[in-house]
Amino acid sequence: MAYIGPEPAESFTSFATQEFSTSATTSYTLDHAVANENEIALFVNNVRQQPGSGKAYTATGTALTLSAATASTDTMYCIFLGRALQTVTPATNSITTAMISDDAVTAAKATGFGKIGQAVTGTNNGYNTSSSSTSFTDVLSASGTTWETAITPTATSSKILVLPSVYIRNYRNGSNDARGTINMMAKIGSGSYAEIDVANDFGGYDYGGSGVLVDNQYVPIQLYSPSTTSEVKIKFQIKADGGGTIQTSWESTTHVSRVTLLEVLA
Repeated sequence: MAYIGPEPAESFTSFATQEFSTSATTSYTLDHAVANENEIALFVNNVRQQPGSGKAYTATGTALTLSAATASTDTMYCIFLGRALQTVTPATNSITTAMISDDAVTAAKATGFGKIGQAVTGTNNGYNTSSSSTSFTDVLSASGTTWETAITPTATSSKILVLPSVYIRNYRNGSNDARGTINMMAKIGSGSYAEIDVANDFGGYDYGGSGVLVDNQYVPIQLYSPSTTSEVKIKFQIKADGGGTIQTSWESTTHVSRVTLLEVLA
C-alpha cells in the first residue's frame, strides 16, 4: 500500500483501562473524559454492567455514576472503548512460539537454560603405537600429526561437554601385561595442554601368552569449564603399562575414533 513520508512501523493496539479503589459510594472519577457511558465498558466483580439511564451506570466528562453503591470488597475496572493505544511493542504474553522464526533467537539471546550452543565432531582413523611405560605419545591423525579437535565457546560462562569414543588395542608381549594409560588433554588458545581426564591401567593383565590382544573403547564423559571465548583444543595421549604395547585405530574403516564437543550455555 502506498504512503507519504517515512514507512510506518508495525503497531499493536490495546485499549486504555482504569482500575478503581471501591468504597460504599455511587460516584467515581474517570481518568479520561468521555462523551457518554457508551464510551466505556464497566466491570464489577468481573461482570460487565449495562450502560444507560435507569440501568447500571451513566457517565459524562470524567464523572461516573452508578445506580447502586459498591462495597469496599468489590473489584471494579473499566475499558475506554474510544481510547485505543498503539505501540510497536506487542502486549505481554501475546507472542506464541508459532510466531517466532526458526532463526530469530540466537545463542546470545537464549541464555540461562543450559542449552547446547554448538556442536563440533572430530574423527580419526590414524594409526599409532606406543610401548613406552615412562612417557606419553599423542594419538596421531592419518597424516601423522597430532589429532586435535577445536571449538570456540561463545561465552566465558559456557562449559564444554567432551564425548569421546577412542579405539584402543592393548597387545601383550611375552609375559608383559596388556594394559595402558590414556589421557584426555585440553589447551586454551596458545597455551599449553593440561590433563582433564586420565584412565589408568586401561586394558587387561594376564590374558594368556604372548600375542594376546585386548580391544577397548575409551568413552568417558567430561564436562570441562575453560572459562574463555578463545579456541579450545582437545587431544588424547597413550602410554603402555607393564611392558606391553598400546595401539589406536588399527583398522582405518571399522575402528574409527571420534570425539564430539558440545558447548553448554550457562
